[in-house]
Amino acid sequence: QVQLVESGGGLVQPGGSLRLSCAASGMIFSLYDMAWYRQAPGKQRELVAHITGGQRTNYADSVKGRFTISRDNAKNTVYLQMISLKPEDTAVYYCNAKWVAGDYWGKGTLVTVSS
Repeated sequence: QVQLVESGGGLVQPGGSLRLSCAASGMIFSLYDMAWYRQAPGKQRELVAHITGGQRTNYADSVKGRFTISRDNAKNTVYLQMISLKPEDTAVYYCNAKWVAGDYWGKGTLVTVSS
């Protein structure tokens, strides 16, 4: 019933920018904390950014100052604006929705930062 669909991934040059989107359906969106995770080959999945229904945010140290998470409850969508991208940002990025009554994941979108 709950669906999360990521979009916006692709190939970008180092120093470039990209915006990811995650469209949610089948749930009361405003009740959920939303987050972006990423996983690179050979590495553990890590939390990139998190935002509560009340708009509180937190970020991984590696992306702080470069990435911004936001949400539009009217559109049931969460965004990740990424600037000053580095090759080490290359990963599959996953959207996550969490509430006391549920925990859901999207299928991921690939971001490749390369010259």
